[in-house]
Amino acid sequence: MFLRSFRLPLLLALIVAAFPARAEVKVDITRGVVEPIPIAIPAFHGNGGNEAQFGRDIAQVITRDLVRSGLFSAVDPHSFIQDMDSLLVAPRFPDWRVLNTQGLVVGRIEAQPDGRLKVEFRLWDVFGEQQMAGLAYFTVPNNWRRVAHIIADAIYKRITGEDGYFDTRIVYVAESGPATARVKRLAIMDQDGENHRLLSDGRALVLTPRFSPTLQEITYMAYYNNKPRVYLFNIDTGRQEALGDFPRMTFAPRFSPDGNKVIFSLSDGNNANIHMMDLRTRRTTQLTNHPSINTGPSYAPDNQRIVFESDRGGSQQIYTMSANGSGVQRISFGEGRYATPVWSPRGDLIAFTKQHQGRFYIGVMRPDGTGERLLTEAFHVEGPTWAPNGRVLMYFKDLPAGAGGKQRSAHLYSIDLTGFNEREIQTPMDASDPAWSPLIP
Repeated sequence: MFLRSFRLPLLLALIVAAFPARAEVKVDITRGVVEPIPIAIPAFHGNGGNEAQFGRDIAQVITRDLVRSGLFSAVDPHSFIQDMDSLLVAPRFPDWRVLNTQGLVVGRIEAQPDGRLKVEFRLWDVFGEQQMAGLAYFTVPNNWRRVAHIIADAIYKRITGEDGYFDTRIVYVAESGPATARVKRLAIMDQDGENHRLLSDGRALVLTPRFSPTLQEITYMAYYNNKPRVYLFNIDTGRQEALGDFPRMTFAPRFSPDGNKVIFSLSDGNNANIHMMDLRTRRTTQLTNHPSINTGPSYAPDNQRIVFESDRGGSQQIYTMSANGSGVQRISFGEGRYATPVWSPRGDLIAFTKQHQGRFYIGVMRPDGTGERLLTEAFHVEGPTWAPNGRVLMYFKDLPAGAGGKQRSAHLYSIDLTGFNEREIQTPMDASDPAWSPLIP
């Protein structure tokens, strides 16, 4: 294998309007190179003071989310012709067409008597001169950033036809210190790097955190008193517990899609086999029994199959099996070694890390092993994790010790499934082992 609660208040949403456009703005996100859609997002209107500031901040977050996807380009606000007061009445579409704007987002912020904010937006198809979507949300003021992500998701889905991924979080390992004595702590943040917080104090080295489907728990490996074990961590309460009292090393944990099981590897020093624990009964079942290293398990989204890595054939390769451990089949046959497989939430692809001739790659293949594609390469890239819509991957990339005058430099990156639009995710410290959450309910 190469605190405190942060649950946010429930949002209440009401549909304002949603009409199909005659000349619909649409983008096909399955193509390799996509010409970004020019979209204009003026600051949401607010009646001065805090409302106006919220309006500016929300529009900025929506813009950044959409632009980072690589599917949209932001029309320069300094080029806007129509003023906000008249825009709230109705768009003057010729004023926006002259700027080559295809999508227009108009929003309004209103403080409510009970202290909440009403955040309303409308998405317009400029060339079709039709409203494509309109929604309003009521929320507490400190929840404004999440509202912005939800609106960005709504726009993304309306134009691409796919679910968005902006209202999500990332759990990862925050790293600091020299390469020979790294401090590794659990950390969590929004997918854009904001609302960052540390979940552990660094006294124990942590590795491979993974979200549960409910978002409430994280499973991960940690070294406490030099003993490697798998733990569960409740994000709301900060409570941590070991996943059983195994005398041997436990590692590579991951939740099942239904959240009822955790699958992991158990090593006796010479080999490692994959086990599953039912969290409701705490009963453990061994799924592989082979004198080799079997690790890195990941469930298919239907819970029926598992992908894992093993050197049972003489080199590190990817295999699949049924959820009960039967029907093992090798699916990777390319040159090099394969590791860290993870099934897409759509079920159509498996992402992996590949090492060949001194280089590392992040790639994808179909569950039967066909259609292998390498998306990015570097001195060291590893640990792919899927966005909940199965269209974007995140992973970490680092430089060797001493490169660039540093002991080690590890950072998170995202890339589109087509292999384009690679972007760094900014974090306060070095970062590795990311895991993407499901959409926040």
